[in-house]
Amino acid sequence: MLTPDGTRLEVWGDPVAHSRSPQLHTAAYRVLGLEWTYGRRRVSEAGFAAELAGLSSEWRGLSLTMPLKGAAFRASAARDRRAEFTGAVNTLLLGAEGIRGFNTDVGGIVSALREEGVQSLDEARIIGAGATAMSAIVALGELGVRRVDVVARRPAAVQPLAELGTALDIEVVAVPFDTSDHRRVPVSIATLPGDAPVAGEVADALAARGGLLLDVVYGHWPTALAEAWGRSGERAVSGLGMLLHQALLQVRIFTGGGPDTQLPREAAVLAAMRLAVMGD
Repeated sequence: MLTPDGTRLEVWGDPVAHSRSPQLHTAAYRVLGLEWTYGRRRVSEAGFAAELAGLSSEWRGLSLTMPLKGAAFRASAARDRRAEFTGAVNTLLLGAEGIRGFNTDVGGIVSALREEGVQSLDEARIIGAGATAMSAIVALGELGVRRVDVVARRPAAVQPLAELGTALDIEVVAVPFDTSDHRRVPVSIATLPGDAPVAGEVADALAARGGLLLDVVYGHWPTALAEAWGRSGERAVSGLGMLLHQALLQVRIFTGGGPDTQLPREAAVLAAMRLAVMGD
């Protein structure tokens, strides 16, 4: 059952010109036979509340990228479990029942890893301790992980992740960024910006014992970490898979009101979305 009545959708962020969301969503709604429009708008964190308040009933929902996920969380009258855990909302459903917030990044990570053959894990590593690392912790918990090493330049930045880990029954261990003594793990998730500087010896040390790398970056590819994984002979995948699968969950939300109900012809929808951003 469709919740809101509008037919307009957008992705908001600052910057936002790089976003692939319009291609993904347009491809999905074409398969579904829906004459909806999906655009992009550059919106700063300071201007978010005013822009949101100015939307009319023709608006159905929004996708949010940085730096708006915290502001979208605060604007939501109701939130899903993943959003509550992470404090981040990347999807807003607008309607008469009020603004509902969702975090589809978590599900995007889970599905991207499953697509790479990862069905369950005991332990993993996260590189970086920013906002995306919160979603990565929750995603790893859904895959069964009970220990996560978080490699960060500032140990203090790991504290919020450790607190979240406690809530999820996950042991979070802070690891210095420049150490060469890493434990071997089957999966690493990199949450650093694509242009973040990483010294070659640091990247090589991480790759040597890092297993599969899921790097959430897709615009600056390959990253320094992906190149190190290549030198080590390990597999590295970009964030396009995460982007694809989190967008599929957004389409479910915008058409059906929540992320758990499959779409009509979902396999065809996913194939069209994949073709729109990956070409295969």
